[in-house]
Amino acid sequence: MMERVEMPVPMRALLAGARRKEQALLDLTRKLVLAESPSDDKAAVDACVELAAARAGELGGRVKVHKQKQFGNVLEARFGPRGGTGRVLLLGHLDTVWPLGTLKSMPCRVGDGRLWGPGVLDMKAGAAMALTALEMLTEAGLLEREVVLLLNSEEEVGSPVSRPITERLAGECSAVYVLEPAQGLACKTARKGTGNWRIDIRGVAAHAGVDFEKGASAIRELARVVETVSGWTDLKRGLTVTVGVAGGGSKTNVIPASAWAEVDVRIARKADGPRMERRFAALKAADKRCSLTVAGGINRPPMERTRGTVELYRRARALAAELGFVLDEAATGGASDGNFTAALGVATLDGLGAVGEGAHASHESVVLEYLAPRTALLAGLLAG
Repeated sequence: MMERVEMPVPMRALLAGARRKEQALLDLTRKLVLAESPSDDKAAVDACVELAAARAGELGGRVKVHKQKQFGNVLEARFGPRGGTGRVLLLGHLDTVWPLGTLKSMPCRVGDGRLWGPGVLDMKAGAAMALTALEMLTEAGLLEREVVLLLNSEEEVGSPVSRPITERLAGECSAVYVLEPAQGLACKTARKGTGNWRIDIRGVAAHAGVDFEKGASAIRELARVVETVSGWTDLKRGLTVTVGVAGGGSKTNVIPASAWAEVDVRIARKADGPRMERRFAALKAADKRCSLTVAGGINRPPMERTRGTVELYRRARALAAELGFVLDEAATGGASDGNFTAALGVATLDGLGAVGEGAHASHESVVLEYLAPRTALLAGLLAG
C-alpha cells in the first residue's frame, strides 16, 4: 500500500486568496461590529451569534447553537470531513465589554489604514478571519480534517456557561487555535491565570467623638488586610495581587462598621492557584471585634508554555516566513478561553486574530494591512 505523501501547504496561493476576499472580510467584520453585543445583554449577544451562525451555514458549516438561559447562546460550527484524526478547534468569542449605544461615540469606520469600532479588535475581526479562512480552504478543496469553530458569548465575564462546552470540545481535538488579537505582531504562547476575591469586613459602629473606644473600625481592619494581600505579590514568580476597588463607612463622624475590597490575582504557574486560595481562606481579622469573610477563587488557570504549544508556534512561524513576515511569540498577563484548553493538556496557540490596539479602550482598532496575511496564516495552520 502506497504511503500518503503530505503535500506542502500553498501559502502564497492562500495569501492571494485572502487578498481577493479582503473586502468581504472587512464587510463581515463591520457587520459583526455593528451588532453590538455586551456580555450582559443576552438578546444583543444572541443577535450577533445568529449573524455568525448564518454565515457559517452559508459556508457549509454544520451549525449547532447551544441555547443558554442567562447568558448569550454559544455557536458551534463544524467544517470539513466528519470525525477522523487531527481535528482542531478554532476558539473565540462574540461578546464585548461595550454597552449598547457605544457606536454613537465610537462609530464603526475606516480611516488611517484601520477599521475602528467597539469590539473590532477584541475580537470580532478574529471571528471574521476564521470564517474567511474556512471559506478559502473549502473552496480550494484543502480542508482535509474536521475543524470546529466555537464562538462563545460571555468570555469577557469569565465564561461561566461556555467553559464546559469549550473543555469538552477541546478534549476531542489535537490542537486549539485561539482567535484573540495578537500581542503587537506576535502570537501568544503563555498567558497568566486569573483569580478574583471579595473581602467583606464587619466592625462596630460608634460615635467618633463620644464613644470612640466602643467602636471597631472596619476600614482600619481593611487597611491591614490590603497590606497583607498586596504583600503576596511575587514578581519573580509572575504573581501579582491588586486591590482594585474598595469602600466602606457611612459618615465621617461614625466609626465605620463595614468595609470591603475586590482583589485581582494573576498567576503564571498553575501550582500558585491552590496556594493563593489557601492564603485567602486563612485571612483573619487582627481586631477580634471585627469579622472577616472572603469569597472568590481562581477563575482561569494559567496557559503555560508547553512543548505542544511550542510545536504549534514553530509551525506557525515557518508558515509566516513563507508569507514573508516574521511571527514572534509573547506572553501576556491577560487571560482567555485558551487558558482552559491549555490546562487540559491540549496544545494551544493564542493571539492568532487581528493586529491592532485599544482593546477595551476608546481607540480600539484593527490595522487593515495585516488582515489578509494573518488570515492566510490561519488557513495554512488549519490545512496543515
